[in-house]
Amino acid sequence: MDKILEMMLEKVAGLHGVPEGAYNIRANGQMAGRNTTANIDIVTREDGTGIDVHIKPGTKNESVHIPVILSQTGLTELVCNDFYIGENSDVTIIAGCGIHNGGAKESRHDGIHRFFVGKNAKLKYVEKHYGEGEGSGERVMNPRTEITMEEGSYMEMETVQIKGIDSTNRETEAHLKAGAKLVVQERLMTHGSQTAESRFDVSMDGENSSANIISRSVAKDSSTQCFYSNLRGNSLCAGHTECDAIIMDHAKISSLPEITANHPDAALIHEAAIGKIAGDQIIKLMTLGLTEQEAEAQIVNGFLK
Repeated sequence: MDKILEMMLEKVAGLHGVPEGAYNIRANGQMAGRNTTANIDIVTREDGTGIDVHIKPGTKNESVHIPVILSQTGLTELVCNDFYIGENSDVTIIAGCGIHNGGAKESRHDGIHRFFVGKNAKLKYVEKHYGEGEGSGERVMNPRTEITMEEGSYMEMETVQIKGIDSTNRETEAHLKAGAKLVVQERLMTHGSQTAESRFDVSMDGENSSANIISRSVAKDSSTQCFYSNLRGNSLCAGHTECDAIIMDHAKISSLPEITANHPDAALIHEAAIGKIAGDQIIKLMTLGLTEQEAEAQIVNGFLK
């Protein structure tokens, strides 16, 4: 691996070399490394657009790393990955995409991840997006996540985009059967003239299913953000969606949470708040010796944790 690839892997997947366990590393449109285990199999899709990951029922305490790196300017790709999480398993999937664009052409990665979470299975899914590079070409990322959860399953999804992506359209769609629980934590920051749109569409179809969607974002400079969410209660269920945002400089933020009850026993809540950093918070930190810029950075970092 070259230095750029090593650095980007650390940014998006926390890797300091080849990981242990199952992994599939994709770099500039090609497979750069793969390993399978007795319980986790990774195969290339027949149409060549991505991979299928099969996790055997009952698999416990194992992980899969599937980072994607683009370092060639002008490269555009669409990757489609399917994940089959066996019944009664408990695993972690660590994804992430990094774009290093040192040229004048747009570099773009579009990804579709489909999760089929088996009965009583537990899945933690971590997805990080990061961009950098001294070139003038844009870094564009459009991830789509489709989730199907069987009875009694649990999925925790952590999605993070903190720096360097000029344009992103993030879509998540989920369908929950009886007793299934989905927890999503989104963290997002935009700066410069970047644009970001997040959309969550969750259907709680089974009795006693539940969903908790939490988004925290910061918009700086002249960047623009839009947050959409729709929780549909189609049975006895509980749903909560929350969007908290800090707006700075000349940025613009819109938040459109929506809840739809199609059953009398659907309990749904939505919350949204947009505001600037309170002046007394900055003053308090400045009395401790920080500059105004350092105080703002500390508040933003704490908010996005």
